[in-house]
Amino acid sequence: MRIGIANAAPGALDALQRVLAGAHEVAWIARDGLEALRLCHEDRPELVLMDLDMPQADGVEATRRIMREAPCAILVVTARPQDSVGQVFRALGAGALDVTATPLACAEDGGAALLAKIRTIAKLIAGRPAEPAAAPGAVRHLVAVGASTGGPVALAKMLADWRPPPEVAVVVVQHIDANFAGQLANWLGKQLPAPVCTITDGAPLLGGAVQIAHTNDHLWLAHDHCLRYTIEPRHLVYRPSIDIFFQSVAAHWPGAATGVLLTGMGRDGAAGLLALRRAGKATIAQNEASSTVYGMPRAAAELGAAERILSLGNINALIRATL
Repeated sequence: MRIGIANAAPGALDALQRVLAGAHEVAWIARDGLEALRLCHEDRPELVLMDLDMPQADGVEATRRIMREAPCAILVVTARPQDSVGQVFRALGAGALDVTATPLACAEDGGAALLAKIRTIAKLIAGRPAEPAAAPGAVRHLVAVGASTGGPVALAKMLADWRPPPEVAVVVVQHIDANFAGQLANWLGKQLPAPVCTITDGAPLLGGAVQIAHTNDHLWLAHDHCLRYTIEPRHLVYRPSIDIFFQSVAAHWPGAATGVLLTGMGRDGAAGLLALRRAGKATIAQNEASSTVYGMPRAAAELGAAERILSLGNINALIRATL
C-alpha cells in the first residue's frame, strides 16, 4: 500500500518508517494536520497513519477535513491511545477506521500489531475476504446493534437520554480493536444514563443495560440465550462480525427483537439484518445524511433488509417511544 504518515514526533516517525520498510511504500510524511490535508489533496495515498497530537490541526480535525475534502482510509496511530479516549472516539466519529498504538522503536515485534491492522484495512479497501489472521428469561425484547466507522459517536447519539427498561437488553457489536473495547465501554458509560459493560463468554442478556462485544472473535447468541464467542469463521475480515451476531439472533431468539445497523464501511451486517427481517424482527438502518460512512447501511437498503431507514435522531426517538 501507498501510505501517508501524519506525525510530528521524530521518534515515532523513525519507528513507523522502520516498520513499513520493505512491506509498504511511504507516499509522504506530514508533520502537522494541515500539511497532511494538503498532501492528501496533492497525492492521495491508500491509507494515512494519523497521530492525534500535532500542531496546526490535531488528528481529529485533520481526519474530519480529509474525510470531507479528500477522503481516504485513516488509521489512528498514537502513543498510549488509552490515555486519549475522547480524542480517539472523536477521530473515529470523524471517519477514522480504527486505532492502534505507535510501535516502539526499541521493540523487535513492536510493529506486528500495526502491520496486522494495515493488512485488514487493505482487504477492506479492496473488498476481498480477509485471510485468517439479569436471568435470561427476564428479557423480553433484544435490541441488536451493529456499527463500524463512526460507530462510537453514532452509538452515543442513538442511545442518548435513554435507559433501557428492565425487560429490554441492548447488545452492540462495534468494529474496534479488542484492546480498546473496554475503553469504548468506559467512554459510552460516561455518555449514557444506562449502565454499559463488556461481554464475557457465556454471559446472559442483561435487561436495562448496554452490553458490548470485546474480543476479535465473533459474538453469537446461543440456544440457551447466553452470549458466546467463536473464532469461526476465520476468513471474515470483520471481527467481530455483525452478520454472525444478527444471524444468531434471527435463529435463536424467539422473542421480540430490533436490529439496528449504523454507519460503517463495507457490507457487514446487511445480510444479518435481512435474516432478522425474514425472522419477523424489526429492522432499522441509519440514513446516508447522518452516517459517517454510508457503506453498511447502504448495503442493507439495497438488500431490502431495513424496514425503516432513519437518521440517528429519529432512531433515538423511535427507540425511546416504543421500547
